[in-house]
Amino acid sequence: MKDLIDKLHEFAKQDFPVADVTAYLEAYEFKMDDREKYCFFENKFYTRNLVFRDELFEILVICWGPGQVAPVHGHEGEKCWARVEKGKLQFCDYSILSETPIELKMNNLVTGDKGFLDGPAEIHSVENIFNEPAVSLHIYAKPFDACDIYDLENKTVERVTLKCYSQYGELC
Repeated sequence: MKDLIDKLHEFAKQDFPVADVTAYLEAYEFKMDDREKYCFFENKFYTRNLVFRDELFEILVICWGPGQVAPVHGHEGEKCWARVEKGKLQFCDYSILSETPIELKMNNLVTGDKGFLDGPAEIHSVENIFNEPAVSLHIYAKPFDACDIYDLENKTVERVTLKCYSQYGELC
């Protein structure tokens, strides 16, 4: 994990160059022993498990039970990458067509298994549509504590405070 954190600090000095960060994350091996201490599952919702955070970036391990979904949400204009570490996830990327009322266009719908890298995505949803648990590694350039959730049916946006299920390997 230290090698990932050190490399992300190098990338932060260059404002996280997308091609370089993407290439690094595609090749990065997140060892199961390193990952397991951050893997906490909950039956009712996916869990956000904080691995590292400073003023430049944060690293999360997100654990998904079957059928769990992160609704359509934004990333505060910051760069974000998500890589599947275990299982499979469905990613759906969107762009804004109109802000009043809110209207989004689906740009891309993909299913990724172990090693698949999504990002950087500005607005997307993530879902475990499969019958097995999944784990994903998330890198957020410039951490944020709240984000917009888009309700496509009602054409509304809700500001939501983000919470972690665990921090640094300990339940909150």
